[in-house]
Amino acid sequence: MPDNYFSVINEVGIRPSIQRIAIYAYLCEHPVHPTVDMMFSALAPAYPTLSRTTIYNTLKLFTDCGLVQTIQIEEDKIRYDADVTPHLHFKCLKCGQVFDVFDRETLDKFNSACCSLLPDNFIAQKIQTNIWGTCSNCSGK
Repeated sequence: MPDNYFSVINEVGIRPSIQRIAIYAYLCEHPVHPTVDMMFSALAPAYPTLSRTTIYNTLKLFTDCGLVQTIQIEEDKIRYDADVTPHLHFKCLKCGQVFDVFDRETLDKFNSACCSLLPDNFIAQKIQTNIWGTCSNCSGK
């Protein structure tokens, strides 16, 4: 695994174990917004001692340190994203894939407009916008 994953994890104050590096590498190299179960299925064959609990605890630690963000685009699942830059998420209701949508200028204006709607002394700490619909592959266009 590339040394940069080790460095990124270490820079946020987390001890970079082999399992933590594998989890972070998976998130960075597979930007499919996986769930804990998806990561466990993908990583367990290569890391037989890895458990769902280890993945969950590692992702909680990564989230708390700002290395990863959680996405709640389904009622019963939490997904994870290693890209913590501001962006939207689009979920296709046909194939189930979750896509990133980037437009920094528009998103900055949108987030600013959302914050301006807040009452006095309210401070936004996170804005997450999800869009549901049909992706271009499923719509046939």
